[in-house]
Amino acid sequence: MQSTITRRTLLTGAGALAALAGLGLAGCSGQDAGAGSTAASGDLLEAIRDRGEMTFATEGTWSPWTFHNEADELTGFDIEVARAVAAELGVEATFAEGKWDGLLAGLDSGRFDTMANGVSVTPEREEQYDFTEPYAYNRIVVITMEDSAIDSLEDLDGMRTANTLGSSYATLAESYGATNTGVDDFNQTIELLEQGRIDATLNDEVVFYDYMNAHPDAPLKIAAENAEPTHVAFPLRKGEETAALREAMNEAIDTLRADGTLASLSNEFFGIDITSAS
Repeated sequence: MQSTITRRTLLTGAGALAALAGLGLAGCSGQDAGAGSTAASGDLLEAIRDRGEMTFATEGTWSPWTFHNEADELTGFDIEVARAVAAELGVEATFAEGKWDGLLAGLDSGRFDTMANGVSVTPEREEQYDFTEPYAYNRIVVITMEDSAIDSLEDLDGMRTANTLGSSYATLAESYGATNTGVDDFNQTIELLEQGRIDATLNDEVVFYDYMNAHPDAPLKIAAENAEPTHVAFPLRKGEETAALREAMNEAIDTLRADGTLASLSNEFFGIDITSAS
């Protein structure tokens, strides 16, 4: 597996991010269901600036992207990037937590302005959403038990996997012939894997190493990885109402990349910089 040793060595230093939070579904912001509604002009950026806050949907259970720390404060790479982007727009970031499929439904209905949850840009999603430019580049890996014979994505054909329904991980596994079981979060997939109820699960390389930092004796391994990194970006509803917001968010991401904020946050939460395509 290309560059695994280097990345693993670097990621070991991120052990302070160890704890994977339990399933927390209560919204941190206390926002009502209409929080993401647009202004009368139909301009979402104007509506956000009028109310002084931007609502990001997130799971809050997926360390180190979005999780609760020991003080039960919501944090993680995505959360802090979202806060930085909102600050560039001159507003506060608020967060509504829930399960993955509910987050997508809430974005579709206008309850949320966008999602901060490591959302990968895929052709299928681009048909439904407009995306900002990427703020991170991520590699999907196949996670198995140490004694598994799986050593490629092609080996998933006929295997049992588990991931949240509608996730890019589930889609990728199924594209290689796996049968996917829907779960709520990464912790649950690992439980199923260790119980022998599934053969593999797909997730981010950085999530795997974060989990292993917290559970160094877990008998797990990376069996294979996707050849090309996925692009991580903020999804927005399609249409003219989000055009100005997308442009403003792209400018914010450019600023945060240029001033080193994105790289700094990536190193803080992942132990490496995944904010560059190179």
